[in-house]
Amino acid sequence: MKGVRATDPRLTPAGDFDYEAGGTGYARIRRADPRIEARIHAALADAAVVLNVGAGAGSYEPADRTVLAIEPSAAMRAQRPAHLAAAIDGTAEAIPLPDDAADAAMATITIHQWPDLAAGLGELRRTVRRGGPIVLLTIDPLALGRFWLRDWVPSLLSGEAARHPSADELVGLLGPDTTITPVPIPLDCTDGFFEAYFGRPEQLLDPDVRRSQSAWAFADPTELEAGLGQLAADLADGTWDARYGHLRTQPEYDGALRLVVAHS
Repeated sequence: MKGVRATDPRLTPAGDFDYEAGGTGYARIRRADPRIEARIHAALADAAVVLNVGAGAGSYEPADRTVLAIEPSAAMRAQRPAHLAAAIDGTAEAIPLPDDAADAAMATITIHQWPDLAAGLGELRRTVRRGGPIVLLTIDPLALGRFWLRDWVPSLLSGEAARHPSADELVGLLGPDTTITPVPIPLDCTDGFFEAYFGRPEQLLDPDVRRSQSAWAFADPTELEAGLGQLAADLADGTWDARYGHLRTQPEYDGALRLVVAHS
């Protein structure tokens, strides 16, 4: 047993995006989608104790198991519902738990926030018993360029792609037995990441929705203002629908969402 890590390498309260300032209202927009949730829970297999790193407001945490939630942002910890376990203040790179503390680990839409990905994944391995699943919900940066926002705010997609590790990088860090599976995004997805609105474009004009999506903070400000204005105009005059209107009734979107499963 190496015991609890004490060193805290955080750069800002939650990596490259400050959720203390920008995380208010996150829990209302970013609600777990039950179809995505079912995939995550199935990948956790029979784990009785689950470590959730970058736990945020608790989306996707299984209610029928013991959860050890790690979250560095006080603003996010405060948004956790009363029925969930309180989150521990800590970062992925220095999880304040002993070795083999959990049967499995999960991290949903968070690894791109970690200042040191290799150290964070190493901590997951340390704190999960040997052979236990490590389940990540993440974004494939190579697939982001297909999303229609490229026509209005291309710097949002290029900026977001630069934040996310590639599939090759994840396999290199987690091992050759790692599986990476596309996760279809439902038309009525309740988790409000920006691809969730592939067929509901008006939602991305809502400042509250955009505040729950850290990607917007990395877009070019001048392009962003012009692009959102053009998007509003193109929705009003039918230009968006002429190009992409078929998405309004498409049941699922094959976007950039990926489920990564490895083992400790």
